[in-house]
Amino acid sequence: MTADIRLLVLDIDGTLAGVSNQINLPVMEAIRAVQQRGVAVAIATGRMYQSALRFYQTVGSTLPLMAYQGAFIKDPNTQKLHRHTPLPRQLALELLTYLAPMEAGGDLSIHLYIDDQLHVRAVIDDTEAYAERSGIRPVAAGDLAALLKGNVAIETTKLLTLSNNLGLLSDILSDLGQRYPTDDLYLTRSVEYFVEATHPKANKGEAVRFLAEDLLGLTRDQVMTIGDNYNDLEMLRYAGIGVAMGDAPEPVKQGADWVAPGVEADGVAVALREFLL
Repeated sequence: MTADIRLLVLDIDGTLAGVSNQINLPVMEAIRAVQQRGVAVAIATGRMYQSALRFYQTVGSTLPLMAYQGAFIKDPNTQKLHRHTPLPRQLALELLTYLAPMEAGGDLSIHLYIDDQLHVRAVIDDTEAYAERSGIRPVAAGDLAALLKGNVAIETTKLLTLSNNLGLLSDILSDLGQRYPTDDLYLTRSVEYFVEATHPKANKGEAVRFLAEDLLGLTRDQVMTIGDNYNDLEMLRYAGIGVAMGDAPEPVKQGADWVAPGVEADGVAVALREFLL
């Protein structure tokens, strides 16, 4: 080993899993070899907890699972919920109000995550495709703002905007970024046709710090992270070794210590051989 890495944190989409939505054998073999050397493996994803479980089990992780960019950290083995940082209620309502005219015009769809369930106004083609890849069933809830207003106990873990109009999403990201300071709202993209909003403390960097330092008693120098998109930037910068995948946007590559080949070229396996095997 080139460093005393004790914790390896992996993103799912674009990192562990590519087009097939599965983990390729060379990547699994490299992960197993790393675990045999005493390195613990964890998952940090923008996905829902229930959607990430399959990958968590495949890699044989024994640590809490960091889902929803770290807004929801739960141990599948003990069922202990370590951390849940939902979007402040008023903020969720403001975002729904802001996005409503664009949704009404058919320019985008809104996904609201409540109690690890996906709530949408109606199940449209975009939602179907998303649900199929995620392996979940969406709840058609009608008016999402009315849903929140009608039940004060509801907590929104994450709000996601989905659109094929990438220019519109860039405009939304820019506009919301000017309206809300980063201390009030965390905005990111895990896929180019998503814009995601979570609590300001809910990002993968903070989640990995919590797992490494608060739960495992490690230092950041003992952590290696691998990811492929903007929502991975914070954890790539936090870790002693931060690896970006070859398909990552340029700013993400620039925020990493090393760039691996892309997911379809089993970049995770290449990175693990480079640094840990």
